[in-house]
Amino acid sequence: MSLKILGTGSALPKKVVTNDDLAAFLDTNDEWISTRTGIRERRVLSDETLQSLAEQAGKNALECAGVAPEEIDFVLVSTVQAETLSPALACDIQPALGLKCMGMDINGGCTGFIAALSVAEGLIASGRAKKLLVISAEALSRFADWTDRSTCVLFGDAAGAAVVGEGEGLRDIRFASEPRREVLCASTPPGNSPFAVDPKPAQYLKMQGQEVYKFAVSHSFKDIRDMLSAHELQPEDVDFYVLHQANMRILEGVRTRLKVDAERFPHNIERTGNTSSATVPVLLDELNRAGKLKPGCRVILNAFGAGLCTGTALIEF
Repeated sequence: MSLKILGTGSALPKKVVTNDDLAAFLDTNDEWISTRTGIRERRVLSDETLQSLAEQAGKNALECAGVAPEEIDFVLVSTVQAETLSPALACDIQPALGLKCMGMDINGGCTGFIAALSVAEGLIASGRAKKLLVISAEALSRFADWTDRSTCVLFGDAAGAAVVGEGEGLRDIRFASEPRREVLCASTPPGNSPFAVDPKPAQYLKMQGQEVYKFAVSHSFKDIRDMLSAHELQPEDVDFYVLHQANMRILEGVRTRLKVDAERFPHNIERTGNTSSATVPVLLDELNRAGKLKPGCRVILNAFGAGLCTGTALIEF
């Protein structure tokens, strides 16, 4: 037993931060940011909470799927860090959505949504669940160093969701890892234990941009190529490649290596920035609501991020 996507949803903060807004307090400008990243604006939490975004994305997905809350057997939330370390965000969102089921959070970094789909597939196959709500909710604005123009200009906040159920839509899903902590890392607060020996101070997100770029382009291309080969598909046999929205140069690098036209590589990074694991489901929801995910449509999802890890899924609608 595999799974199929029954409905999608997403939610963005109302606060729009343009490149010109950042130039007001950083040594940068719109041209510098847009030419290097493809980003022109991003959404950032202001008076909302990450929980409220997750709730709205989940509500939208349930409505899209036509699934009642009582039909949901399990909630999976992909997040690097929610409002609380415990309880899980998957538990906190349930009252607002009318859910009463088991839930847990997954920290898979930018690959989190694809990782959550894999967990959902296992729960369905084991008979422990028939319908699940999968949400990716991320607030990278909390981890960014807003004095560092090389990193903070990249990130935004968002939530994306999908309702999944029994079916044969998920044709394949694969993961890979190349442990390189120094390339991309965001540390948790160190606490104040009197017994800690040489506790490290709290740190913002640190990233070696060039190393991430090289890893992303080479591994995403390889992972997608391997997936195509395993299913005897040509690049043009896939309708859409929904990749993690980290940098427009990365997307173009993978696309040109696959030799497919730009229409097969949808993007929204120019409007949302990098929202970690939320980028894939948010873009998937945009495609769905635009009427582009028709029956028989074939989609490859691909994400890369901290670990360094990659995840790839082949889905048929």
